[in-house]
Amino acid sequence: MDNSTIRGDSYQKLSDEEIKHQIKNLQGWNVVNGKLNRTFEFRSFVRTFGFMTKVAMEAEKMNHHPEWFNVYSKLSIDLVTHDMGGISNYDIKLAGVISKLYDEENQ
Repeated sequence: MDNSTIRGDSYQKLSDEEIKHQIKNLQGWNVVNGKLNRTFEFRSFVRTFGFMTKVAMEAEKMNHHPEWFNVYSKLSIDLVTHDMGGISNYDIKLAGVISKLYDEENQ
């Protein structure tokens, strides 16, 4: 992932242009209603829940938590930094982590 607009470890709200640039590197992610969004599908509820647990552990390490909605084998994730009023560098970073976990899960 190209982190050229991800500045340091502090939260930075990204401009629309920065978001467009960064989202190109995040396969499957889109901006929906001002949030990064991606829907994932799994073979079973247990695999979905296991994935959610992995994401939760990584999100906790970052102290940056997703909004998500799960029905059986589908999981929809939204990422936004409420305190910043938009998408931040942490949303991009967490989306990258989530994508990597998903790719590892489906190898």
